[in-house]
Amino acid sequence: MDDHFHDACGIFGVYNHAEAANLVYLGLYALQHRGQESAGIVSVEERIFHCNRGKGLVADVFKRPDLDQLRGLQAIGHVRYSTAGGSANVRNIQPLVVDTAQGGMAVAHNGNLVNAVEMRRQLERQGSIFQSTMDTEVIVHLAARSQRRTLPERLVEALHQVRGAYALLAMGEDCVIGVRDPDGMRPLVLGRWPDRENTYVLSSETCALNLVEAQFVRDIQPGEMVVISAKGVESFFPFPKRASHHMCIFEYIYFARPDSTIDGINVYESRKRIGARLAQEHPVTADLVVPVPDSGVPAALGFSQASGIPFELGIIRNHYVGRTFIEPQQAIRHFGVKIKLNTNPQIVEGKRVVLVDDSVVRGTTSRKIVKMVRAAGAKEVHLRISSPPTTHPCYYGIDTPTRRELLAASHTIEEMRAYTTADSLGFLSLEGLYKAVNNGHEHGFCDACFSGNYPILFPKHEEEPQLTLLQEI
Repeated sequence: MDDHFHDACGIFGVYNHAEAANLVYLGLYALQHRGQESAGIVSVEERIFHCNRGKGLVADVFKRPDLDQLRGLQAIGHVRYSTAGGSANVRNIQPLVVDTAQGGMAVAHNGNLVNAVEMRRQLERQGSIFQSTMDTEVIVHLAARSQRRTLPERLVEALHQVRGAYALLAMGEDCVIGVRDPDGMRPLVLGRWPDRENTYVLSSETCALNLVEAQFVRDIQPGEMVVISAKGVESFFPFPKRASHHMCIFEYIYFARPDSTIDGINVYESRKRIGARLAQEHPVTADLVVPVPDSGVPAALGFSQASGIPFELGIIRNHYVGRTFIEPQQAIRHFGVKIKLNTNPQIVEGKRVVLVDDSVVRGTTSRKIVKMVRAAGAKEVHLRISSPPTTHPCYYGIDTPTRRELLAASHTIEEMRAYTTADSLGFLSLEGLYKAVNNGHEHGFCDACFSGNYPILFPKHEEEPQLTLLQEI
């Protein structure tokens, strides 16, 4: 039913607020699009860590009595869509909480470590016992084994031993820490409440700051660690500097909420520019521009404005579909898509339709939607995709099929057009995507799912970096 890539997680943390856990709950609610399989919150009060985690959506996991038990002035939370580590095991729900010789620690992680298996085997040979199958637990074990004096130093020593993409929150007994990987693949922002002294928030996206009425301060920089404590916000850059950064470009295509701004680029405006560029690269004579809701809407607006073709909501999304449903025994064609999306025949009947979507992964959903629009009476259906062909899987924290399952990896554009049954098919070029997203900026991106150029190499190709530790925390 859902043939999209999925981001792995969303993270949210609060320091020095009397309603820390309640605010984290609201923050996770705003980040629900980043993970719908499980949610968790950990708070700390007088060196005691309080934890509540469960399967399902944020509103299903946490009830008022649960939040009342999460006492303390600081808390971190996590929503998850599993990649490394299966979702079935409740032990795979974050944040992880452990007691160490140096005190308690909680960790929440968005991303994926490419050397997690190697590091896990090494730690197990040295006597470590793992409770979950998540790569996040590798970081926890490495930090717990460190002999460094403070939690930030132990965390740095741990992160120097792993490779991959991550935005990470850690919480000690008296601090909240945010770290972004040196390539800057996953987003992380800092906010604060201006009417409260030394009260801060860390979030995957700015949209969550708006909900809790916190003020955006800045993006955490690639390779930066911020330590929030009674001293305020301290910033460190303990990792070797990269020549360029590699924010996941799919954040701007699909993952992030349209009302978020990431690394200075507004997601909604970037998607409209993407749609406008798509109209320039793949013009078509048509009567209507129709988005595949909801992710295709901003790009379809941009396509409409650039082409002059009217925009219409020819497909309506049912927002109340649960993650599971009972499928009828008697066959209903395209049931999985129809329960989520429904065409409006009065809008599309007899019309030449430009159908705008964000990506083609396996192609199965695109094929069904094109057939639905045609069955509703459309005279022509021209499929336009607001990203390049997806030819490679992601290994950095995105749930993707194997390359064998990706339609564009083994089919030409014409073969994909024939498979989806569209009258024409056009993908945005990689060059056009960069120009539309950057819009005058000079950001670097990870585009491995389109190009096959993986910026973080895998362990057999890597050389050990020179270790840089924090000196004055």
